[in-house]
Amino acid sequence: MSSTETGRQAETAAAAYLQRHGFTIIERNWRTRWCEIDIVAQKAKTIHFVEVKYRKTDAWGGGLEYITPRKLQQMQFAAQLWVANHAWKDEYSLGAIEVTGTQFAVSEWLPDLR
Repeated sequence: MSSTETGRQAETAAAAYLQRHGFTIIERNWRTRWCEIDIVAQKAKTIHFVEVKYRKTDAWGGGLEYITPRKLQQMQFAAQLWVANHAWKDEYSLGAIEVTGTQFAVSEWLPDLR
């Protein structure tokens, strides 16, 4: 399986998890020439910009450990760009989901990284 296919499967598992928990998926893989957002989801009046991190095993650490201050800055930039492009006026948050194993199970959900 290619890394692109693996990434898609991890994002599909994350999106399904969010839907089971009352979120509506607005967009997946929203991209501009400067940035991308894995999942844009909404629950109530809040938009959630969700980074999906996949690790087959935790031998080299969990996926969420790879959300560095620089990555967080990139996520904030992407979220602000999405908000501006969509004239969003309500709340938003930055979140992350870790997906692990060959069964693509959600192992952790951090709803607010700020």
